[in-house]
Parts: sequence; C-alpha cells; structure tokens
Amino acid sequence: MDLPRNLGLKGGRLWERERMGPWFHGGQSCSTAAEPGAPRAGPLCSILVGRFGCRATVMLGGVLASLGMVASSFCRSLGQLYLAAGFFTGLGLCFSFQSTITVLGFYFTRRRALANAVASVGVSLGITLWPLLARHLLEELGWRGTFLVFGGVFLHCCVCGAILRPVAPSVAPGAAPASRGGPPVPSKAPAPGRLAACGRATLRYLAFDILWHNAGYRVFTLGVTWMILGFPLPQVFLVPFAIRYGVDEHKAALLISIIGFSNIFLRPMAGLVAGRPDVARFRKYLFSLAVLLNGLTNLVCTVSANYRVLVGYCLVYSVSMSVVGALFFQVLMDVVPMDQFSRALGLCTILESISILLSPPMAGFVLDSTDSNFSYVFYMSSFFTVSSALFMGGGFCALQRKERQGRPAGAGAATPEAAIPEAAPLPALLGEDPGSSEKQPCTEEITYVTSV
Repeated sequence: MDLPRNLGLKGGRLWERERMGPWFHGGQSCSTAAEPGAPRAGPLCSILVGRFGCRATVMLGGVLASLGMVASSFCRSLGQLYLAAGFFTGLGLCFSFQSTITVLGFYFTRRRALANAVASVGVSLGITLWPLLARHLLEELGWRGTFLVFGGVFLHCCVCGAILRPVAPSVAPGAAPASRGGPPVPSKAPAPGRLAACGRATLRYLAFDILWHNAGYRVFTLGVTWMILGFPLPQVFLVPFAIRYGVDEHKAALLISIIGFSNIFLRPMAGLVAGRPDVARFRKYLFSLAVLLNGLTNLVCTVSANYRVLVGYCLVYSVSMSVVGALFFQVLMDVVPMDQFSRALGLCTILESISILLSPPMAGFVLDSTDSNFSYVFYMSSFFTVSSALFMGGGFCALQRKERQGRPAGAGAATPEAAIPEAAPLPALLGEDPGSSEKQPCTEEITYVTSV
C-alpha cells in the first residue's frame, strides 16, 4: 500500500505539502519525550547510562535516530512510518538527549543554570533552521530525500557523543558509594527471590521511590506533565493557523524561525539571571511565572490573526519559552540530588511522553468538532499551561512554608548554590596540622568532580 493512498490523498507532489509539510513543521516542537518510542526509553536510558556511561549511550542514540530516518525514506505505509520515524528515531533521540543532560549536571556545579541555558541554545538553532530547511528539502528532494538528509544529520550525534569527557567513577550516575571501613559486612537477611529482586529493580529505575518520598519532585513532575498537554500546541498549529487566515506560506514558516532565533539570545540571558546567588532560591517560582506568561500569551492568537500581531506574539512567546527551556532541567536538579537525577529525568520523560502523545490528537479533535476554529486550540493551550503554573507555584510555596515551620529558629535558608561545598584548602587535603611542620597524608576519602 502506498503512503499517499494510506493517508487518503491522491498521488503527486501536492500531498507532500498538505500532509508532510505540517508534519515537518510540527516536528521541531517535539523533544525526545514527544516521540512514541520515548515512553519506554526513559528508564532504559537510565539503565544504559548507569551501565555503559553517557558517552556510549549518546553514540547509540545517534545510530538509532539515523537508522530510523533512513528507514523512513523507504516506508510505503503509515504503520511503517510510525515504527521507523516514531519509535526508532524517538528512541535514539531520547538516548542522546537524556544522556547529554545527565552528564551536563556532573560537569558543572557553580554555574549549572548558565550551562543548561547555553546547551539549550542548540534547540533554538534547530527551531530556527528546521522549518526553512524542511520546506526547502521537501520542494527540492521530496519527503523521501528529506528523511535521508535528516538521517545524515542525526548521525552527527555520534561525533558529539565521542567528544564528551567521561565522568569520574566516584560521581558517575549509578556509582555505588565507597565504604570507608573496609569490605562491607554481609547482611544476615535472606536474599530475595528473582521475581522480587526484579520488581525492586524495576521500581528503582522507574524512580517511583523518588516520586513517593520527594514532595518537590512530585509537584514538579505532575505540574510539568499537565503543562505539556498545552505547551507544544502553539508551535505545532501556529503555521497552519496563519496560513488559514491568509498569511503566505513562507511568511508563516518564518514565524517559527522568529521564535527560535529569539531564543538563541534569550536563553543565555535567562541562564545568567537564574544563576545569580540572590535569584537561585527563587528559580522554581521564576519557572512557574514563565509558564504562566506562556499560557496568557497564547490568548493573543484568539483575538487577531494579523501578521504583525503574530510577529509580536512570537517575540513575547519567545521570552517565556526561553525561561522555561533554560530553567527546566536546573529546577529538576534543584529538587533532586544529582545521584538520582538520571532516574528522576527518566520518569519525568515517561509522563511527558504520555502527555505529548495525547495533546495533538486532542487538539485535532477540537479542530474537527469546531469546524477548524483554531481559537479553541489556543484556549486549550492556555488552560493547561496557566493551571499547571498555578499548581506548581502554589505547591512550591506550600512546601517552602512547611519547611520554614519545621526549621529551628535562627537557621538560615540555604540556596541550592550555597549547598555546594567549597574546595578544601591544601593543608586540609594533606592532613597538615597548623601547629606542626610535619606533613602527613590525609586518610579521609576525597571525591573529585570532573569539570569543564
């Protein structure tokens, strides 16, 4: 069965612009969690990172993503396209993306917010170039040739993974803490059966223990899961919305590029502001405020479809999007310890995947039910983002108030940046007594952190 016929369209180049064009435009808004393969990839990526390290996992992801794109160019049915471009490419992109974010948290300690913001500039570059490049390739090479080109692009993830600096074993994710008192004492408790051990390992890698015991992580994960139901919708439907109301196709595609180009400069600025010591303890509220602004901004599209108004909307939307993109992983690093970050990110990826798989079909159902009235799609996006912002902001505020009530009087509030210990002075590392001229080797364990 031919793919155009499977989509219910006649053959020719017209169907590529009708169906594959919006697919490529909407694809730039989907992160690794957006692909159908991602719901199963989060815990699997955590296992691979703990077993083989971030470098090998990134390279494996690049190979899978490239093979998925190349196989998509030979697909002849919609089911094959789902399997190749959806499952295998999504699986590979999730491996590369999650492993890179994990190793970034171990590279930096003092300036993690800025590091995350600068690293996410690559996403902004992709958002800027993707619509223009995809439309050009569709017109020149067709959809099969476009998939082949993107397969070659994704293969560069292997090069990026190969130049990653390995993390020291003492701080690598999944590394067991070293014992200071010699070999561990064998436990007298009976060893659990294989089925029970498998169940415990599964629950551990799914990070349900973190979700149950860490209230901050619970608020963040549930809020982000609800937010994702509406957050990607403007990027997916903005181009079709503008075209429907008379905007030229090339100008409509330029709207997405405006968002990406603005993010290139706004994300590092957001990282600089969020990395300041006096702002560090308010990062969670800044993130919630950015999500709230994002939801309120979407209401502009329900009022006017004028091109100048849409350009202004894209600029304001870029401000909120840049703050959300720059602080997303930093807030997650603030609410969970770094040795649990890989597992926590895996569970967050699972829940995001479920939300983003449900969001576009829900919006499509709304469009079909309202005779393609895009205003209801933007109303839907605003509802989910505004309600999630209020939930996260209120939840973080309640947790902070509860923490203050349980804290002894006179204890100062430590910021996430201040919680990082300073490097020990040289006499302390050598075990030198200040009152003695004799130097002795230090018997305490020293943990080294790889930095870039």
